[in-house]
Amino acid sequence: MKTTSSSGIRDLTDAFTAHLLLERSLSPNTVNGYAIDVRHLLDFLEEKGIEITEVKEEHLHELLSTLRDLGISPRSQARMIAGIRSYFKFLILEKIIDKDPSELLESPTLPRELPDVLSVQEIDAMIAAIPREKEEALRNEAIIETLYGSGLRVSELVDARISRLSLTDALLIVEGKGSKQRMVPLSPTAVELISEWLPQRTRLNIKPSGQDVIFLNRRGAPLTRVMVFYIIRDLARMAGIQKKVSPHTLRHSFATHLLEGGANLRAIQEMLGHESIATTELYLHLDRSRLRRELLTHHPHYRC
Repeated sequence: MKTTSSSGIRDLTDAFTAHLLLERSLSPNTVNGYAIDVRHLLDFLEEKGIEITEVKEEHLHELLSTLRDLGISPRSQARMIAGIRSYFKFLILEKIIDKDPSELLESPTLPRELPDVLSVQEIDAMIAAIPREKEEALRNEAIIETLYGSGLRVSELVDARISRLSLTDALLIVEGKGSKQRMVPLSPTAVELISEWLPQRTRLNIKPSGQDVIFLNRRGAPLTRVMVFYIIRDLARMAGIQKKVSPHTLRHSFATHLLEGGANLRAIQEMLGHESIATTELYLHLDRSRLRRELLTHHPHYRC
């Protein structure tokens, strides 16, 4: 068995993709997807301090557990398992390893119905379906863009505060589970829509409970989670989408599209609020820059 450094293992990626293209004759799209899967695997192993020659089945199960916790669809999980299996078979051919730790990995059972993840085209269709003659049109578009562009829980959206919003820096501080606060970047489109919505919001008869809340109903009170559910469900129907769509579908789509685009798993976890982050100004500055780079590179609504 060859001895290979971590940097050397990463250098094998080009050889792996060439192997897939030339020897296995896979399509460029499949090859690109498998290369992204391998990058996720290597990032995970590097964070855990595990060499590729030391990988065991339990390490791979931990990676897959992370994907499930992120809300990644079974279909995307199955694709990633296929990519990882192909990579370990390649490493055996190259005599980097002598035993395949992915051999007994089981792919998740794929549901017969379509998974509850929307395509970018379906999300755009929901936005296009918004009745522009209604007063709440601008607010509803801002809601969709904020849910999908930042991966918010619906509870975080309805409690989003003006006092925790910085349109200049394109970020919002939200309070998630366990009253833990985290910072989420806002897409350029979300910034533009919220900027237009806030002046319209001031024309409402705002109730005391809604004074600092970004998204209000027509009576000037905070939206409820059920109201947002109906907004999203109805727009999906108007767009002709047959899937079961809820606000959480947009959060799942956010995570899945970032994963499939190649974003770092750790960054996705932080953006979804699955890990607490420090609140010092220095850390927030560094973290904001890194997370924004991930979004600009990998999220469909952040790319020009």
